[in-house]
Amino acid sequence: MTRKRARRTLVAGLVAAAGLIASVPATGAVPAAAATTLQQVMFVGNNWDGTVDVIQPSGGYTGLGRINVVPDRTQRLWEIYLNPVKLAFYLGVQQGPGEGHDQLVDDMYTTPDGSALVVSRPSFADVVSIDLRTGALRWRFPVSGYRADHMAVSPDGTRVAVSASTSNTVHVLDIATGRQVGSFATGDKPHENVFTGGGRYLWNMSIGEVNTALDDPWLDWTKGDRHITVVDTTTFQTVKVIDMRSRLDAFGRSDLSDAVRPAVFTPDESTLYFQVSFFNGLVEYDVAADRVTRVATLPKNPATSEDRTTWVNDSRHHGLSMSPDGTKVCVAGTMDDYATVVNRATLTPGALVAASKPYWATVSADGRDCVISESGADRVTAISFATGQKVASVAVGDHPQRVRLGRLPAGWTAPR
Repeated sequence: MTRKRARRTLVAGLVAAAGLIASVPATGAVPAAAATTLQQVMFVGNNWDGTVDVIQPSGGYTGLGRINVVPDRTQRLWEIYLNPVKLAFYLGVQQGPGEGHDQLVDDMYTTPDGSALVVSRPSFADVVSIDLRTGALRWRFPVSGYRADHMAVSPDGTRVAVSASTSNTVHVLDIATGRQVGSFATGDKPHENVFTGGGRYLWNMSIGEVNTALDDPWLDWTKGDRHITVVDTTTFQTVKVIDMRSRLDAFGRSDLSDAVRPAVFTPDESTLYFQVSFFNGLVEYDVAADRVTRVATLPKNPATSEDRTTWVNDSRHHGLSMSPDGTKVCVAGTMDDYATVVNRATLTPGALVAASKPYWATVSADGRDCVISESGADRVTAISFATGQKVASVAVGDHPQRVRLGRLPAGWTAPR
């Protein structure tokens, strides 16, 4: 081939390639015809075995598949075993909040396109993104300190906040890339996170030290600094700090802990309901007035020991959800082995539905049911908001805790 002919061939190839490149959408763009159809599902995090069950989000709650969210378990364990400091904290998590088990999945949310599941893993002190088609890791973000905890996803689904409980920090990450977009300091042992104002604000509840046996009321001072931190999600600057100690005292309940546990807002975000350590009940807080307005004490189970050191991580009741119309609050009575639907107008409970160490409560996709995780029985149970009665139960993995709604591609099958 002559040089002139070779040049003509090369130029023709480059022109053809340029045409091909021009026809490919920009990175991240998807032609309308190829857009993925998504289905809503419910994810159940099985904390002790490192899996997430995918079930139908309402109706029969049929199982759809199971995802391994610790595909890198061997690598992570070697890193821990070879680092004495990490090993000490790892064993502390295992023997403390893990009740003798690894804590491998605390919380989880899907990306807006339904292609990945983002998971916080307490024992590995990280947040990871799992490809829902292949089961492989997309990204990993090690949190500051030595334990990752509760998360929250922004209303637009693009950001996820995670509590780094041993460093008193909340990290806010880009859910697609795992890149940190902001962080802020909290009280001791940050726990629950809630976005409000359409994503403009982020509330974090710190619960203090819950892993010691110093649980007598007179030893409350050993539990640390517990408060709610509210930040602006643009600047990540604190806009308000709420210490429930003074609010509870003003209401006449100085006997209650000020460690705010699971919390849920009314649909208009004017009222906050929350649980506190050691208490079988819930507290009502008026956001605008900045004061506690009511406290509801719920029934005790006579079989529950009154020895507070036997209650898991200081929580007698742990788990709240609210019906979409704001008229009912579903309560997980963890150590009392029941769940109940509370009438919000009167704060009176309905029937006590027997449950084995219920650890969380969420709302079904159709809004009809409260769905609780029964960590002591390895199942999730749905309770009708309308009747207060159990309507379904489905078996899941070892020690289910967090239950979240999400989306993934229609016709999805679990990775091998």
